[in-house]
Amino acid sequence: MSITILKGTVVSAPTLGELEVMESGYLVAEEGRIAGVFPVLPEQYAGAPVEDFGNALILQSLADLHLHAPQYPMLGSGMDLPLLEWLNTYTFPTEARFADPDYAREVYRRLARELMENGTTRVCMFSSLHREATLILMEELERAGVTGYVGKVNMDRNGIPELQETTEESRQETLLWLEQCQDFRHVKPILTPRFTPSCSDGLMEFLGKLAADRGLPIQSHLSENTGEIDWVRSLHPDCGQYWETYRKYGLWNERTLMAHCVWSDSRERAAMRTAGVTAVHCADSNQNLCSGVAPVREMLNEGVKVALGSDIAGGDHLSMFDVAAASIRASKARRILDGWETDFLTVAEGWYLATSAGAAFFGEKPGFAPGNMLHAMVLDDRDLPHLPTAKERLERCLYRRQRDAIRAVWSEGRLAFSCKKK
Repeated sequence: MSITILKGTVVSAPTLGELEVMESGYLVAEEGRIAGVFPVLPEQYAGAPVEDFGNALILQSLADLHLHAPQYPMLGSGMDLPLLEWLNTYTFPTEARFADPDYAREVYRRLARELMENGTTRVCMFSSLHREATLILMEELERAGVTGYVGKVNMDRNGIPELQETTEESRQETLLWLEQCQDFRHVKPILTPRFTPSCSDGLMEFLGKLAADRGLPIQSHLSENTGEIDWVRSLHPDCGQYWETYRKYGLWNERTLMAHCVWSDSRERAAMRTAGVTAVHCADSNQNLCSGVAPVREMLNEGVKVALGSDIAGGDHLSMFDVAAASIRASKARRILDGWETDFLTVAEGWYLATSAGAAFFGEKPGFAPGNMLHAMVLDDRDLPHLPTAKERLERCLYRRQRDAIRAVWSEGRLAFSCKKK
């Protein structure tokens, strides 16, 4: 039997707002699944090899539930434009380049490596509309050890000539992609209508039936920008709110991810809660593109499931440490805008959203719960000034990047990345 035993300062987020810390603890996994966290190594593991990381932090690895892989080359570009102008000026021309498989291979190999180096082991990711490039992306993620879902984007209207399908092309290419990606073990397909304005009624109906027939998850965008909401209203006058354009085609359920939800009011949030839809908060992107500040505290208080996304390249940071910190800062801005009536996110809450909340979409329990697959990283902060508690050290990790601090990363029970401290 394969046994992994990690020793160090074990920190996890078993509930929203609470950190569980075990100094000199042992994190044990059998056959890639967590057996438990122990203050003393149980006798049954006597003689098994122990990887002792001293005082380093042993943390849950990170989950990024919304990012656009083909936008990776344009990180930091076009930040002076609002969403819809940014899409047409920068995003669509950049994504059109992924018609070239060699270019896709080069970019996606680098992206997969950087995700793992930053401790992100789980993703829900948009590809472009290109089937071959999407398969290359899935292959490179699998090779690097990243797990999760990747979607071939569907868009048969309101693109640019170089980045748009016919409805029939979108249907056929999606079906062929689903047939060709069946052999991937750790990266699975997710249906991806880009957003309502990009998909005709016929394409949305096809995707809804496909999701139901094959039990596939769904990802898209919701209420990111006021101009976008007005556009959706003009395209679907029969729908009172944006979310109804997904529901009427069967794309609204507990396997649905909706990114942003900046302008989701109480009715739209109630619809998310009732259906079990997960809202993916992308604080950096929402500020960069002047979309607004999402009401995350209200969502959490109302029982809406919330996780975090980097949303590259609307967001300008791939590291989920940065994304968690940005989410905390955004919640403080929201508190001010709300007249000091809402609470901002604490560090413990931000860390939960970046780890346990994202892992929940993959069916995992929060924290290092027994039975979960081993998704963990070792973070060595010994080059920084001493802090007395693990909670303070974790807080500093969110706000201060450290070169080569991530020494090892496990994904789905496998050691996927290792780096000796220089």
